[in-house]
Amino acid sequence: MLRPVRPKGVQAAMEYFTAQSFNFARSCTALKKAVETHQSIDAIRLRLAQSRLDYKRIESFLEYFFRSSSTIYNRPPKFEADEPDMEYQSPVGMQVIEAILYDKHPDYKALLQQVQAVESSASDLPALLYDFKGEDNQLLESLRIELVRIIALDITGYEAPLLKTGIAESQAALQSFAQQISPYLDKSPLADSLQTTLDKAIRLAAGPFDRFDRVAFLQTAMLPLQRQLGAFIRQHNLQLNTNKLLNYEADNLFSPDALRAIGPYTGIDAGSGARTSSSTEAMLNTAIPTASNTALIALGKQLFSDASLSGNGARSCATCHDPGKMFNDQLSTSMALDGHHHLDRNTPSLLYSAFQYRLFWDGHANTLEQQIQTVLYDQQEMNADSAAIARKGGTDSIARSIAAYLRTLHPMNSPFDHYLLGQGRPLTSREINGANLFLGKAQCATCHFAPLFNGLIPPDYALTEFEVLGTTKTSDFRHPKLSPDSGRYKVYSHDFYLSAFKTPTVRNAAVTFPYMHNGSLQTLPQLIEFYNKGGGQGLGLNVPDQTLSPAALHLSKHEEQDIILFLNTLTDSLNVSP
Repeated sequence: MLRPVRPKGVQAAMEYFTAQSFNFARSCTALKKAVETHQSIDAIRLRLAQSRLDYKRIESFLEYFFRSSSTIYNRPPKFEADEPDMEYQSPVGMQVIEAILYDKHPDYKALLQQVQAVESSASDLPALLYDFKGEDNQLLESLRIELVRIIALDITGYEAPLLKTGIAESQAALQSFAQQISPYLDKSPLADSLQTTLDKAIRLAAGPFDRFDRVAFLQTAMLPLQRQLGAFIRQHNLQLNTNKLLNYEADNLFSPDALRAIGPYTGIDAGSGARTSSSTEAMLNTAIPTASNTALIALGKQLFSDASLSGNGARSCATCHDPGKMFNDQLSTSMALDGHHHLDRNTPSLLYSAFQYRLFWDGHANTLEQQIQTVLYDQQEMNADSAAIARKGGTDSIARSIAAYLRTLHPMNSPFDHYLLGQGRPLTSREINGANLFLGKAQCATCHFAPLFNGLIPPDYALTEFEVLGTTKTSDFRHPKLSPDSGRYKVYSHDFYLSAFKTPTVRNAAVTFPYMHNGSLQTLPQLIEFYNKGGGQGLGLNVPDQTLSPAALHLSKHEEQDIILFLNTLTDSLNVSP
């Protein structure tokens, strides 16, 4: 009986996966032996680094085709929970092993348990291919997603912030990409260009983590590689998009249309844990005006500034989310409707709010529509009169219209965007250095993920991240006191949610001050200093579940200033005319 012929590149990818899986299993065995024989911490770290490199060579294939089986290897070292049932899983895998190895007093029992779990599972990886069926378009989509992972996670050190192996891992992932794409490359000019750019990307992905030029890597290699891969896939009619937010028609991750806005949820909502909120099924809305939605967006823009929606007829959405101030009010906390008290939390900008699965600082609203309705009837904010709302079309209609307008507020046209795309003014050397620090040594981009620089986690962008930072009540770091706000704990009373807050975008941060959920930090220098010192724990406060590393970043004043210069390049040009 003849065996069916497999798609063009899938058989080769399977053979590559099998070979590299054996390498990964061997390195995991060596890691386990190093722990069992009580080798030095440095020796064990080297073994872990090798295991991570070997994992990167199977990552794109494993995490695309066998997602559930991949979770034991490379998950974040924090609790993750499914809401509302709150079934949570303990952290496991190489990221947890790294955290243990860099603890002041490593728990060798926990270390051995983690290593044994990874090693025993790795030995069974080739068995996943039994009766496996894959298609060329699936394999090519897995490579698309791997490029996003390299751009937004690997080069930032998100998965190995202490080992600082992210650049070497990026190179390993690109070498794997090259092996898997090679069966598809013909003699066409487009294939030649793709190969040339890929070779350049592999060559550039080298050098010390802290000094790596990420901006040049993105501008001259990775973003062109994304564009060429997309064109190549379209040329061969092998398009496939199983991702709800990534727009494969966009040139690259920093194109204005790279991500689709999140629309109203359908189905059962599910959340996540101390570090993330879990994925949901969502209807997507590109928020690009069309004949069918232009009127709705225009109405939403009008209602956004309509003070008659409020109980006293004097306040609109635009009162606190001022379009002239990048849709915030530059106050620590906004004035309440009574004109005498203040709201409990800072008013964030609404720019890019369409790219969050949770709204409000504690994430208690699941959609923009729900957020708008909550604000309309909050006694301290709008205290809307039901009769007045009914005259304007009703709560649902108003919320739907304003939400449609908010989903258009994602300009992606800052000087940094223009520079990466080869447009606009050149950035100064200090602005570029600030960008490289933000994306690397300062670890900012391990929570504020590219391209939105918010908590929407790559490569799927299907999770909204919550972090425990140990935020202080004021900017007095000599005598710090913790903010008493319990954050997401008010929504789900679990210890790892205590004082957890949604990670906002830092796009337009230079003009959307003050910062933090309580507006306690008035300036960017104060903000950078807080992170440089390691958050609340780094300042000596008791924050047992802090997700931000308490280790000082050791940024110099010059480096802090460069990061601020970079943040200024993330200020969009915004047309707020009627």
